[in-house]
Amino acid sequence: MRIYRSFLFAPGNRPRFVEKVAHCGADAVILDLEDAVPIAEKEATRQAVREALTAITNCPVYVRINPLVAATSFSQAIGEADLQAIVCSELAGVILPKTERASEAQQAESILSDLESERGLTPGEIDLIPIIETALGVHNAFDIASAGTRIKRLSFGAGDFTRDIGVRWSRREVESQYARSALVIASRAAGIEAPLDSVWIDIRDLRGLARSARLVKQLGFQGKMAIHPTQVDPINTAFSPTPDELENAKRVVAAFEAAEVAGEASIQLDGQMIDYPIVEAAQRILNMADALEANRS
Repeated sequence: MRIYRSFLFAPGNRPRFVEKVAHCGADAVILDLEDAVPIAEKEATRQAVREALTAITNCPVYVRINPLVAATSFSQAIGEADLQAIVCSELAGVILPKTERASEAQQAESILSDLESERGLTPGEIDLIPIIETALGVHNAFDIASAGTRIKRLSFGAGDFTRDIGVRWSRREVESQYARSALVIASRAAGIEAPLDSVWIDIRDLRGLARSARLVKQLGFQGKMAIHPTQVDPINTAFSPTPDELENAKRVVAAFEAAEVAGEASIQLDGQMIDYPIVEAAQRILNMADALEANRS
């Protein structure tokens, strides 16, 4: 079980950044072909990204392609050409931006399946993460989450979402709380993992980043995307169990196991009522800690 707390972006056309991105402690990296790359450089950047996929070996590497369907005036519907250039055995997954409909995710899945077959890759091994970045995408989030077997998690894009609904992206992010909760609920209803949250745009404001990460963790997100190496540690910390959480989880599980032996299924521990749902939540914390330790080893 791999835990994804942090995904770190690097512009695909900036070789110095691409070289460093895999050594910043992120759980996965994203080489960008979309918004971080000028239109004039997109075609040339594909080859650089393809070469980087082979060079980075110490963590999963994803690529954010351009949209398959242009959703904005500054989008280019060249995602299929991106996929043709980058699909290989070293590619862990594809980030599909500005996804608004299930048909777009299904189109991406179909293209990936064809390319895997053509290139002798294991069927279905390439992950697909749609980014929900518009009101229509939020409205269709459940359908998108259910659109294919490759989709294990969704992601949220606050910058494009706030642009789409015509509001300012504030530090408190209250304007996108409904959309974030909608993605959590859609993901759970579709039976996939919890979603990944948007980047935090102010790279100097690490306190604001930590606050945002704690908030979305409480909403039900599993991790957050980053645009600068200094953001990785605060994100990883926010989405990892604290020592107090681990200790409490161990005590809850141990106490309940003893209670079950005695024929009880509801007990009190430190004044708190403990039953099966509480124990399940505690066990998830312990499982996550074990998975993080396994990822480090």
